[in-house]
Amino acid sequence: MLNLEECNVCPHKCGVNRYIETGYCKADINVKLNLYQINFTDEPNLSSKNGSGNIYFSHCNTSCVYCNSFSVSQFGWGKVVSKQSLADIMIGFEQSGVNNVHLVTPTHYSPQIIEGIKLAKEMGLSVPIVWNSNAYENVETLRELEGLVDIYLPDFRYFDSKAAKDYSNAENYPDVAPKAILEMFRQVGHLKESNEIAKKGIMIRILLLPENRNRVDKILKWIHDNLGKRTYISLMSQYYPTYSTAAYPEINRVLTKKEYEFAVDKLEVFGFENGFVQDIKGNNDWQPNFAKENNK
Repeated sequence: MLNLEECNVCPHKCGVNRYIETGYCKADINVKLNLYQINFTDEPNLSSKNGSGNIYFSHCNTSCVYCNSFSVSQFGWGKVVSKQSLADIMIGFEQSGVNNVHLVTPTHYSPQIIEGIKLAKEMGLSVPIVWNSNAYENVETLRELEGLVDIYLPDFRYFDSKAAKDYSNAENYPDVAPKAILEMFRQVGHLKESNEIAKKGIMIRILLLPENRNRVDKILKWIHDNLGKRTYISLMSQYYPTYSTAAYPEINRVLTKKEYEFAVDKLEVFGFENGFVQDIKGNNDWQPNFAKENNK
């Protein structure tokens, strides 16, 4: 059972009473978000021509030194919203004709978001809910989402504990994330589409890091061996140095063409049949315009 009085929502299980203080994630009992907007830069079968209704939550349960959204995830830019307001945002998106409601970095607010989704469904919400997380999640928490989340979009970050510790302060990530992803898969299975629009299932994002520090080859092998080559993969080359990467010279640069081609080759070697490969690029023109004034 999820408990915010002795917080056990994520694998940190820091045990704080979030009604009176903040947890490892720096979040308290209140849901805080920075931005909500219709987005067209997600995977094509999520956004397509009608877009995704993206909601960007403030704070995060990992501390990634290369986070491109650090103003929101680490500095906590955002404003507090009620569960009813969250439900109203979801309903507003559906009325705008979006393909889905896309929850970005939601893990640390899981209990509150569950209530918000239930409220929205009582109000008539019918479009799919996308859970876009870092996969650093408890199986027990994910079980509470069963039947509420239609599409899981985890970012499988690491298969190397040293990299997970150095870059995200989550040394046990290689043990935690596979279990979380297996639970997601149990709930929704392989991704299913209708008219090339995702409706239900799992799609796994993999962000490429310089020097293959997160061991993309091992990540892909695990997915192949445990979920199969039908699994939708989104291979992302958009990494660029930001936030605290100056302290880590080995990742304080963009990807090389050779590093990019290594990952693409591994994708082909394991025979994955579905998904997307992001073109290599050295810019961040896809990033949302997070607003500092949304900080109340």
